This record gives sequence, C-alpha cells and structure tokens, in this order.
Amino acid sequence: MSADNSTQIQQSSQHDLYLQEIEGIDDYWGPTFRAIYDTDEHQEFKEKLENRIRTHDKDIERLCNIYYQGFIDSVKELLEVRSQAKKLNNEVITLDTKLKSAAENVVDKGKELLQARKVQSNIAVVVSQLNLCLPVLTTYAKLQRQITDKRYYPALKTLEELEHLHLPHVANYRFSLQMRESIPKLRESIENASMSDLKDFLENIRKFSPKIGEVAMRHTNEQLASDPTVIGRKKKRSAPQPPVARNGDTNSNQYIEEDLSAQEMIDFSPVYRCLHISTVLGSRATFESYYRTQRTKQARLALQPPTNMHESLECYRSYIHAIVGFFIVEDHVLNTGNGLITRAVLDDMWTMALSKIVTTLQTHSAYCTDATLMLKIKDLIMLFSTTLRNYGYGVKPLWELLLEIREHYNEVLMQRWVQVFREILDQESFLQIQVNSQVEYDEILGSFPLEDDISDDITFPYRFPFSSMVPKVYRQVKEFIYACLKFSEDLNLSQVEVDEMIRKSINLLLTRSFSGCLSSIFRSPSLGLLQIIQIIVDTGYLEEATVYLEQFVSNITGGESRVGVQGQPAMFRVAREDAVRQICEKLRHKLTEFIELESYDWLLVEPEGYASSFVSDFIAFLQSTFQSFTNLPPEAAQVACKSACEHIAKSMQSILLSEDVKQISMGALHQINLDLLQCELFAASEPVSGLQQDELLQYFASMRQMLDLFISWDWPTYFHDYGQETSKYKQVDPDVAIILLEKLREGDKKTIFSNLKKSERDKKKLLETVLKQLRQLAQIPPNKN
Repeated sequence: MSADNSTQIQQSSQHDLYLQEIEGIDDYWGPTFRAIYDTDEHQEFKEKLENRIRTHDKDIERLCNIYYQGFIDSVKELLEVRSQAKKLNNEVITLDTKLKSAAENVVDKGKELLQARKVQSNIAVVVSQLNLCLPVLTTYAKLQRQITDKRYYPALKTLEELEHLHLPHVANYRFSLQMRESIPKLRESIENASMSDLKDFLENIRKFSPKIGEVAMRHTNEQLASDPTVIGRKKKRSAPQPPVARNGDTNSNQYIEEDLSAQEMIDFSPVYRCLHISTVLGSRATFESYYRTQRTKQARLALQPPTNMHESLECYRSYIHAIVGFFIVEDHVLNTGNGLITRAVLDDMWTMALSKIVTTLQTHSAYCTDATLMLKIKDLIMLFSTTLRNYGYGVKPLWELLLEIREHYNEVLMQRWVQVFREILDQESFLQIQVNSQVEYDEILGSFPLEDDISDDITFPYRFPFSSMVPKVYRQVKEFIYACLKFSEDLNLSQVEVDEMIRKSINLLLTRSFSGCLSSIFRSPSLGLLQIIQIIVDTGYLEEATVYLEQFVSNITGGESRVGVQGQPAMFRVAREDAVRQICEKLRHKLTEFIELESYDWLLVEPEGYASSFVSDFIAFLQSTFQSFTNLPPEAAQVACKSACEHIAKSMQSILLSEDVKQISMGALHQINLDLLQCELFAASEPVSGLQQDELLQYFASMRQMLDLFISWDWPTYFHDYGQETSKYKQVDPDVAIILLEKLREGDKKTIFSNLKKSERDKKKLLETVLKQLRQLAQIPPNKN
C-alpha cells in the first residue's frame, strides 16, 4: 500500500508540475502534452486538470464576490471614461487632422532642406576636388600658352611641375590619365619645336653671316684707323645685350649698324633654348653633336668660293665676310653657350677652314693679273686676318700667304712692265740722244744719272752716247720700285726683308723681263745692225746705273746701301749674247749678199792680178762696220769679227766645192788664191782690238793649205806627212782634195790640143795617180796612218 501511495504521490507531484508548466507557458504546450501522453497518464492528468479548473473557478468566484461592487463602480467609471475617450478621440482626430495639415509643409520643407544639405555637401566635395584640379588645369593652360609663345624652356619646367606636383593629387580622374599619357608627346613636341627654331636660326645665320662679317671688319678698320696698335691684340668682349634683330631679320628692325657689335645683330635665344631643353631632357650630347655637325657643314659651304672669284673684288669680299661672320658667331657661342662647343672643337674647325682658305686664296689670286686688284685683295686679307686675330684665331698662315701673293704680285707687275718696255722699245729708234740746249741737257741728266766725266765746256747740239731708251727704262724701273713697295706696306716686314724683296724684283725685272723684251726686239727684221749695236751700248749704261738704283732702294727702304743689284757686267749678259748672235747673223746675211755677187770664170787661163770686186766690197763693208764697234764691249766685237771671218772662209770653200761648178782651171784657182790673200790681209790687220795674233787667220787655214797644195802641186809631201801633226797640209781632207782634182781634170778636158803635148799627158797621168792615192787615203781612217 505504501508503494502505491508513494507512486500516487509521485504522479500527483508530476501532474502538478505539468499544470505549473501549462499555467506558466502561454504559447507552446506541445512538450508537456507529449510527456503526458507518453506516460499514458492523460486520464489522470485530465482529472487533475479539471480539479484545478474547478479550484480556479472557485477562486474567481470568490474574488468576484469580493470585488463585485468595486467592479460595478469601475464599470460605471469605465462607461464615463468611454464617453470622454470618445470625445478625446474626436478631439485627437481633429488635432491629428490639423497636425497632419500643418506637418505636410514642414515635411516638404524638411525634404527640401535635406536635399539642400545633400547639394551643399556635394558642392563642398566638388569645391574641394576643384581646388585640387584647379592648379592642374591652370598649370596646363599655362603650359599651352608657353608653347604657343615658343617659350619652350619655361614650358618644360611647367610640364615637370604639372607631372610631379599637381597630377598626383587628381590621379583618380580620367583627364589626369589623359594628361599623363600626353606628357611624353608634349615633351617631344617641345623638343621638335625648339629644334625647328634652331634649324630656322641655322638657316638665317648662314644667310646673315656675311653681314656680320662685313660689320665686324668695318669696326676693325675703324679701330685700325683710330688706334693702329689694335693689330694683334685680342679684344675684351662682354656678353652681348639682348639682340635687336631676330634671326637675321634685317627688315623687321631698322638698327644702326655703327652702334651695334656683330653679336648684337643676331638673336641667339634659339640656341640657348635648345641647349637648356636638351639638358633637361637628358639629350644634351645628341644636341651638341647635331649642332656641331650642322655648323661644320655650314662651314664647308661658307668655304666654297664663288665662281670666278679672281675676277671681282666683291667676290672676295662676300667670301671673306661669310667666313668672318661664321667664326664670330662660333666665338660668341663658345663664350656664352655653356660648353655647347669647346675651344678644341673650334680650333679644329678653324684649322680645317684655315687650310682651305689659304688654298682657295692661293688658287684664285694666282689667276689674278690686275696689280691694282691684288693690292685691294691684300688689304682685304690683312683686314680679314686682323679681325679674326682680335677674336683669338691664329692667322699666321694668312700672313705667310700674303708673302706668297706678294711674289705673284711682283710677277704681275713684271708682266705689266713687260708691256711698258715693249711699248718703249717699239717706239724707240735706237739713235743717240741729241740735245740742242742746256735745258734739254739738264733734263736728260735729271732723268738718268751719267757716270762719264763730262766736260764743262759743252757745245750744242750735243750727243749723248745712249739712246732715249736708257732714261725711259731707268724711269720705269723706279716706278716699278714704288709699285713693289705698295704691297709691302703694313705687312710688318723688316727693312732688310723689304730691301731684299725689292732688290730681287729689280734683278728679275731687268735680267728676265727687260732682257726678254730686248731678245724679242732683236728678232725684228726691221732692226738694223747699227741699232743692235746701240742697244748693246745702252745696256752697258743701264748696268752702270744699277748703282744708283741700289742707292735709290736704300733711301726709300732705310736699308744699308750695297754695291750692285747683281754683278753689273752680267745683268744683261743673256740679252747681249742674243744681240751678238743677231749681229753675227746680220753680218753673215750681209756677207752672203756680197758673196752671191761673185762671178768667177772657172776656166780662166790666167788670173786678173787683183782680188775680185765682191771680195773688195765685203772687206770694205767689214772695215766700216767694225769701226762702229768701238763702243761695244770688246768680247762682243771679237765674237762678231770671228763669226764674219769664219763665214767668209766657209762660203769661199763652199763656192769652190759647189756641185754647180763642174770644172775648174788652174787660172781660176790662182784667182781664188788672190781673193783669199785679200781676206787674210784683212784678218791680219786686227780689225777689232783684243784678238790674239793670227787668231782670225786660223779660219782661213784650211782653204790656204788646200790652195797651196794645188798651186804648188806638192803631193809627195802631202802623202808623206798625211796624218801627222807636223804636216804642212794637215787640214786638207782627202775627200775635198778628190772633189777639187776631179774638177781640175774636167777643166783640162776642155782644151782640144792638150792631149797632144807630152807634158800635159804626163800631168794627166800624175793627176790620175794622185786621185788613186787620195781615194786610198779616203778609205783609211787618219788615226791608222
């Protein structure tokens, strides 16, 4: 029983727990009911639940009884409250309606305010972002203006500022990306634009360089005029002021050249801009190489001379002005270009240019044949050298070139004086000067110094021993000296150098140029023998006058006086030799004319007993001619006399051996012997002084021995002594003897009865025997006898 009771007690307590869970939980009773049904106690629990309900009903009933009156009162109050609540509800509804009506405007304004606050916030954000973008856009606009204004170097700086300072703040915007992508293109366009300006500058400077050179040389000339010591002194130059003319534009800016230096005439900013830009872009080396290459090409163009430059001074000026302008520009770039070109590069360029300049001037000056033009060229080259020396360039080869041009100038002068000498000689009659008054006499002595002692007691008319050619030539030589000195002015030559140059030039003028003119006049067919003799006399006086020319040169150069320009007797030696040859030629020609008049009777039986008339005539001619040789140098007269005797001897022998003479008689030989005797007498009479005894007779020795052999018929002696130095007839050639014997044999045949005489027959046999022996000798060389 006790067990059942305990079980019931446990069930009852379990059921109480279930009820507490049901009472405590309002929402979810499923587990509780599941537990009840799982234990199969639902009937018991149901009963327990009904009991609990009844218990609660009793409690409620009890409570209702306790609080009923209060409930009634509460209901009454509640009913009152109901009416009041309804009234209040109506009032609330009315108030709510009014409130809604009033709040609609507030809501609208609130929405507007909210929207305004959003817009304000957005504006603030935009303003802040615009504050970040505005420097970018401002800088970019500034960059575009600078590029448009061709201010490339500031534009490059602005581009760097834009890239590194401003764009990082607006990296989130698409335009920033576009700007970043355009930066390399902008740099390239700036570089290209600056290079384009540089190319324009290079083109303009090439065209404007001649003007720069012209102005610089004019300034140098003005400085030389005011201060000659500026030669060889480098000018101290300050940096140029801002340029007046832009890129060589002479029309856009009318400047006064006299107030501007050569550097101030050109705007070098394109070069500086390009240099700065290339430095910033890291391409300085490329830019320097490009600039130097282009300027080297322009230097080569400037060094090309104009066509036919030697024909005009203006061509020389344009050539030299262009070179001066080029190197003045380069000197300015060297001083202001921050290493764009170095001194070594400029020196190399100048060395290259200098060699070409010297070669060009050498070549074209060599073509020049105008002495006046050459003087102007010399002044131009000197001014050119001084100008470039003032800028620090070495010009020593140019001064050496001037010395070479001086040599050519002297040659040109000599060519001019050749024409002067030819005019003098062509107009000259080569007759001694005759003066009729003291005035004329003094005038001659004033124009030509005469060394001969002249008596104070002079009667007029008076003859000078020389022709008018002498004072004319002497005067022209002095003019030539003055002309030579003109080129040596301002060449900084010592007195000794100038003196030597003039002496050398005079020597060449007289010994070569004037002697050449004399040699050509000697060949003139109209020039007579007496005129040639007078020319030789005149050259002697000119040689003596060289002492006075020497003194004249010393006086104008300040040098020491020396004796003679050259050995006086040898100065016109070549001309005298030509003159002597002409005298000999004319003598031979005249003698030939006389000899052609010979009229020998080759079958003459007996000689006339006196010399032929033509022999007497040419001997008389020679005697009168040689008397006029008294003023000639002894050597010249002796040569002419020897030539005449030699020609006579050869001509007489050629007549005797002529093929036209087929037969000769002994009488004809005797006549020729008489003529030869006459010639020998003339030769032995010493027609000119200074000859050795029997010297002229040697020319007639060969013919004398031959005639003696035939007239004396001394053949045994001839054959016995043939080939020996002591032979009486050593100059008789067997071949010549054969010819003459054959002509004698032919002459004997003309006598009809000669063969009837025994003596004639014996003579004929002897003649044949002699011929036979002569033919044998003719076949044997003389040195084998």
